[in-house]
Amino acid sequence: MSGFRYAQFCPLARAAEILGERWTLLILRELVLGGRRFSDLRRALPGVSTSVLAERLARLEARGLVAQRRLPPPAPAALYELGPNGRAFLPALVELARFGLRFLGPPHPGDHVEPGWVRLAFQLFARRTPTPARSFEVRLPDGEQEVVLQVAGGPGGTSLREEPGPVDARIRARSPLVLLGLASGALAGAAALAGGAIDAEGDLEALADFPALFEMSASREPPAPPGAGAETP
Repeated sequence: MSGFRYAQFCPLARAAEILGERWTLLILRELVLGGRRFSDLRRALPGVSTSVLAERLARLEARGLVAQRRLPPPAPAALYELGPNGRAFLPALVELARFGLRFLGPPHPGDHVEPGWVRLAFQLFARRTPTPARSFEVRLPDGEQEVVLQVAGGPGGTSLREEPGPVDARIRARSPLVLLGLASGALAGAAALAGGAIDAEGDLEALADFPALFEMSASREPPAPPGAGAETP
């Protein structure tokens, strides 16, 4: 298969040849969230050309990292998903994201943020050790729709619920950066509520436990969103 080669008989070199191509890791990031059409990937990856995206998908499909299936009518389009090798790469992708958090820092002007990435962040940085037995419903605007997540802590760590259930508090945030700030502890729930960056109902004291559900601080550099007042429209 064409593409850059290090000409070294080394598994790390092979991985770097595949994953080191521009956009490859970000394509896999999108597919971790579920099946995506070509147009969905173009929207989530501003700056990638149609030809480059098609080439990357073809190479990833040939290597088993991506699989393609056809959607039934009335929307006969191709849906891209993680293939067997893509699913095998998931643990490494998690650790790469955790490593990258050390260098994330504050957002640069013009940085693109997708509301759906909050779901991925919650999955990647969910604490694996016991957490407060608190549960939250989180809502975030996504165009004309909403991203809705249910997060619960407990003795087994933090998990994202697949089915709705009772929660201690419901949070509606103005932007993804606000939610990342809450999860990292960089933005206090009380300050976000007072500044209008979030609306919340239920047990408002539970907001103080929200950062304890995630591993987004400690020795890592957490995201540093603007202050609560700056996030309000």
